[in-house]
Amino acid sequence: MRILLVEDDAETARFVTQGLKQNGNHVEAAGNGHDGLYRATTGNFDLIIVDRMLPGLDGLSLVRAARGTGVAAPVLFLTALGSVDDRVLGLESGGDDYLVKPF
Repeated sequence: MRILLVEDDAETARFVTQGLKQNGNHVEAAGNGHDGLYRATTGNFDLIIVDRMLPGLDGLSLVRAARGTGVAAPVLFLTALGSVDDRVLGLESGGDDYLVKPF
């Protein structure tokens, strides 16, 4: 499975990437929203994992823009923002699921 991870916290990115690779996945990581959007729209990913609070372009805007260009890969928000309103915003922006940190 080809996975794009958009996460600005280096320790979290390293931890998630390691776990995904141990299960046989190919993982590409981006550390900011603009790089994540570029990769999401130019790559062919089976899954995109996105943090909500990213430098440059926030996760909600990234997903909306990616969906607007036709990106159909499932999107999992992985974020510290865990209120009901936060979850609803994530799903309304085009996310398919929402997981709150810490996990």
